[in-house]
Amino acid sequence: MSIIGDLARFTREASVKTLPATEAAMLRRHVADIAMAGVAGARTHEAAALRSIHPDARGDEEIAIAATIVRHTEVDDIHLPSCTTPSSVAVPAALMLAAGEGDLDAARVADAVWVGTELVTRFGVAIDGPNVLYRGVWPTCVGAPLGVAAVAARLWRLDQAQTENALSLALMLMGGRTARFQGALSGRWVLFIGAMTEGLRAARAAKEGFCGDAALLDGPWLEKAQGIALDPAKLTENLGATSIYPALSMKPFCTARQALGPTDAFIALLNEGLDPRSVEAVTVRVPQTYAGMISQPIEAANRSSGFVSAGFQMGLAAFRGDHLWDLDRGAVMTDPDVLAFAGKVRVVPDAGLQAHFPNRWPAAVEVMAGGKTIERVAISVSGDPDRRLDDAAIADKGRRILSPLLGAARAGESIAAAMHGLDDAPSCRRLADLFVSAMRG
Repeated sequence: MSIIGDLARFTREASVKTLPATEAAMLRRHVADIAMAGVAGARTHEAAALRSIHPDARGDEEIAIAATIVRHTEVDDIHLPSCTTPSSVAVPAALMLAAGEGDLDAARVADAVWVGTELVTRFGVAIDGPNVLYRGVWPTCVGAPLGVAAVAARLWRLDQAQTENALSLALMLMGGRTARFQGALSGRWVLFIGAMTEGLRAARAAKEGFCGDAALLDGPWLEKAQGIALDPAKLTENLGATSIYPALSMKPFCTARQALGPTDAFIALLNEGLDPRSVEAVTVRVPQTYAGMISQPIEAANRSSGFVSAGFQMGLAAFRGDHLWDLDRGAVMTDPDVLAFAGKVRVVPDAGLQAHFPNRWPAAVEVMAGGKTIERVAISVSGDPDRRLDDAAIADKGRRILSPLLGAARAGESIAAAMHGLDDAPSCRRLADLFVSAMRG
């Protein structure tokens, strides 16, 4: 069988019921985490701008916008070895496609989420996502058509040939090339809408009998056509024998994952009693791969710059800690204390830490305060697989994000719906209704 044939068979046959209970529970937590991100993310000014691109969107475009709204929050999960954020692709698509069909069997939705998540991460690993990202290839956006086509194929019960066609057409429709976007509204989200829409279009075409090329990945097509090298063995090795969930990370608050290491290490120092007003200078050491990224200056009109800047995130932790869970960031992008602190932070590459990359994205923080230097190293951070967020931590994250937006009572209802969304069909319906309602404003 071809590589795409193997991926299609997994897409059609994978069942969460075969997973260990611990991994099925992880899947449930990731669905809850993404659902809460969507409910909150739908209220940002960027989300409103995204909806205005297609003001009457329904069907594929609405699903694509919903996934993009989740992704733009920077509070969704991430798989470090692939540098992909897979649940932002799989969860919105599974919930909204199932809701559109009126078939919200919880196990069926969970199976679709798993296959989409698995294919996005495996593809990201196979193309060396953590390194190609810095060459202008956005791994999640490149893999999104494949992942969402798998979700749709599973929910629509496509046969083997149709599923092969859906996946191969999705690969042919991939984009994902990016640059450094400027201005208040990042054009990268427009690209993500396009990637999701193309994957759904591929699955619909296959459903109607349009054909692709099942042998697409058995030769050098990807490198010749797209300029992206592929390690095909990483797509299918032990496929279906286990899931990717034990290797997924969650973010404890809103941040680019590259900036989380320095912020997590600095929060540990604050918790030990460091007075942020005594800080004279901070040196952040990280792998060379992303040192330049997290040292970029703040653009007051661009909320995304606040998630990427290590200095800004550390300044928030020091002086406006509640705003680490603020998706919009409008109230703090010009905060004088936060900006003054960010100005004290210098980011430098560290060859020793580079050795941990890409399986871990570490950081070391050296703080000069009161004439002394203190240091904290974070190889793993809160939310990583060896420091996993449990149910209580995910619910607390949801409360911090949602309560300022919805009030305590409605936030609690939303959190409960998210945490129990895969319990049974009525619970899945409640979660889907919540998610779809939030996306439609």
